[in-house]
Amino acid sequence: MRVALVHYWLVSMRGGEKVLEELCQLFPQADIFTHVYDPDAISPIIKRHRIRTTFVNSLPFAKKLYRRYLPLMPMALEQLDLRDYDLVISSESGPAKGVLTRPDALHVCYCHTPMRYIWKMYLDYKGSVNPLLRPLVVWLAGSLRQWDQHSANRVDVFVANSENTRRQIRKYYGREALVVYPPVDVNAFQPSERDGGDFYLYVGQLVKYKRADLAIQACNHLQRNLVIIGEGEEYKSLRSIAGPTIRFLGRQDFDTLREHYLSCRALLFPGEEDFGIVPLEAMAAGKPVLAFGQGGALETVVQSETGILFHEQTAECLSNAILNFEHVEHLFDPIAISQHARQFSRAHFRERMGEVLKECLSSPSRLVNGFGRLPEGALASVAPSILSSKG
Repeated sequence: MRVALVHYWLVSMRGGEKVLEELCQLFPQADIFTHVYDPDAISPIIKRHRIRTTFVNSLPFAKKLYRRYLPLMPMALEQLDLRDYDLVISSESGPAKGVLTRPDALHVCYCHTPMRYIWKMYLDYKGSVNPLLRPLVVWLAGSLRQWDQHSANRVDVFVANSENTRRQIRKYYGREALVVYPPVDVNAFQPSERDGGDFYLYVGQLVKYKRADLAIQACNHLQRNLVIIGEGEEYKSLRSIAGPTIRFLGRQDFDTLREHYLSCRALLFPGEEDFGIVPLEAMAAGKPVLAFGQGGALETVVQSETGILFHEQTAECLSNAILNFEHVEHLFDPIAISQHARQFSRAHFRERMGEVLKECLSSPSRLVNGFGRLPEGALASVAPSILSSKG
């Protein structure tokens, strides 16, 4: 059996790439296809595989400006030749699922989120561009949405990274999906017996939708210490509103990140994510999470047990959540919080993904009725290899 893994772009090691790493472990002989590839930014596990790129990789400054080439990516995907592959697993956040596969091949799409630029965050994205370019953005986004919906019909089985994403797949594509939570390296974090420090922690890209500004405003107002780990396009504007209790550390290595998880009082997570790996890393280290109560946080943060959810995305509500937390801070059990995070481990992902593939391949009637269209030839040619590779 020949397996192809299709990932939108390989320019950093974030949550999507961690999923790809686990798929590489499941299928060590698989070939990888992607739009843009920066070998200096990718882990050795992924680099061990043969990696092929679309023509987008050859365009000027593609490693930095890859998002600018989004309108070209559908055409680039359709030029990939996947006729030799029996199983295709696409990792979808940017365009990846739109590949053309052999009629008897099985195409499984692991969807982190339908493309934010054209769906959930379209109005935010449109509002951020030059007004003179907005008519072009409106036209391009409309064309991409049509292609995105059409290309969803090329997928035999959708697997979502959360119930939240599953609902989006149903809304935008009219398809059902199975849910497999993404892998979190929880074993890299162990709760400490020492008391927490005197600061709150924010970890993540400094981009608008992650709402680091709310964490800054709340800590300014309460005069609480806040450490921010991350970099991004919003750095200058966030720095301009930060008071004397706010520290920006920029991008940090893993050891420094882990030390700050262990030393903080709690993680502040004011943005809405489709899933959100950062809160689970903090919880694996035994730290409570103060999170906006929408999106993936509803599936990972247990109110009053592993953190506190606030339900309006405002600095005032986050401030109130911080004050409420400080009244009950002593009641949170680091060991219990860490144990909760263990159910999202890398091992659980591999086990569950293997079970899902087995279910998909052994229950074609279920797929036809609920999750997709499994070609008859795929069951005969792919199933034995998949079931044995699960090991």
